[in-house]
Amino acid sequence: MLSNKQIEIIEEKYLKKFFHLMKYAEDEMMFGFTTKEKIKDDWIGKYGTNISDFAVGAERIIYALMNGKGVGQPNSCPVGSDMFFEVEDAFIHIDLKTVQTNNIGDITKSIFVGRNQNSYKGKMIVNTNQGKIERDYEPALPTFYNKGKESEKICLSYFLTILYEAENLNILNINIICMPNGELEEIYKTRVLQAGKNPDKTRFRFSEVQNFELLDDQPSRIKVIYFDKMMEEKYKNKLKFYEDIYNKQDN
Repeated sequence: MLSNKQIEIIEEKYLKKFFHLMKYAEDEMMFGFTTKEKIKDDWIGKYGTNISDFAVGAERIIYALMNGKGVGQPNSCPVGSDMFFEVEDAFIHIDLKTVQTNNIGDITKSIFVGRNQNSYKGKMIVNTNQGKIERDYEPALPTFYNKGKESEKICLSYFLTILYEAENLNILNINIICMPNGELEEIYKTRVLQAGKNPDKTRFRFSEVQNFELLDDQPSRIKVIYFDKMMEEKYKNKLKFYEDIYNKQDN
């Protein structure tokens, strides 16, 4: 069984690995996002409001990139994130979150996470007319796969967020964020989860757990892969959290 610090060591190891992989292939990735322009006349305006959903096209690019680089062995389990694969010392879930600029508030401090995308069993603080109460949250993923067996491996959760302009689908910001494994609930407690609109829904409040708090120098749980310095100031002001990280990290 891993100690809490050992869990964070593995979490940070793969966060850095994915960050450097994406930075290494940044040109390929950004080119992939522009390939829609080659056939724009054949799809623009023909699919109603569904065309505003950039997720499907973005997912193709990210999946091709990850699979092409041979990150790990994909797993066929029906419960999991967009990408779910096994490496030597972990099972890894990576989910893609695409957000339009008109919903920019959805990624500035927290992001929605599904039960199939995390292992953080904990409590959410909910504001009610009677004051603050605690609501239990139960994820679908285990903290370890095959827990207690010789083949036991840690379960890791990462989220790749992409912010794009609704009008032209231009990419403004790409980040990869590591959500604490559920075994770390004794460290991060109620700071990780934020109550969603429905009782069984939650958001990952990454702005409250920005760092690997058990590691030396407390490295960031958030890596900024791409930040468009030329974006409009109204967007840049709302993304100052990410811009500060981008300016401090080794790009």
